[in-house]
Amino acid sequence: MTDRRELPTYTISEAAHYLSVPAATIRYWSVGRGGNLPLIGIPSPSSPTLVSFLNLTELHVLSALRREHRVKMPAVRDAIEHLSKLATTPLDRRHPLVSRVLETDGLHVFTDYYGQLINLSRSGQAVIREVIAGALKRIERDRGGIPIRLYPFTRHSIRNAPATVLIDPALAGGRPVIAGTGLATQIIAERYKLGESISALAEDYERPGTEIEEAIRCELEAAA
Repeated sequence: MTDRRELPTYTISEAAHYLSVPAATIRYWSVGRGGNLPLIGIPSPSSPTLVSFLNLTELHVLSALRREHRVKMPAVRDAIEHLSKLATTPLDRRHPLVSRVLETDGLHVFTDYYGQLINLSRSGQAVIREVIAGALKRIERDRGGIPIRLYPFTRHSIRNAPATVLIDPALAGGRPVIAGTGLATQIIAERYKLGESISALAEDYERPGTEIEEAIRCELEAAA
């Protein structure tokens, strides 16, 4: 039986929306462009292109790197290939950017190797390492180390960003919800767009106003 985390689930537009990354960039990373190969391996490269939950977590890591440091595609591709050689399981080889290796010494291997490829100073490499480590902390894993939940960034700044919104393939069809609930952020945002206030929504759903605000920010800022 295929793990639901590897099933083709999200369109390019949905992945772009949830991660606040241009759709063209998500497509490039997922399927490549021209003679350039993709950065990740997806289950459904044909039309319509669909990515899995594990792909979404990989794209999340790439998006964090892109926000803090403009991604140099050839260097990142080379560094990912280098990282995949350290993988000890087939799944980690398929998804090196969220492999268990990357959470340990592999993080240094990846950032140091990448930094050398683009001539980054040691301080620059340390910044990238901090950014990727911060992105990895927003990925919850099962006992085997496989990602099961993602807390996407809902703000442009990734430092001290709240982990209020959750993507779990076992909840709401894998669509974003408020963490600790099954409340879909899309439904909350739609009600807000129809004129309901944050305080009224907070009272209706019996959730803090800050959570309602973050759910709205997740949907409306990403769509902007």
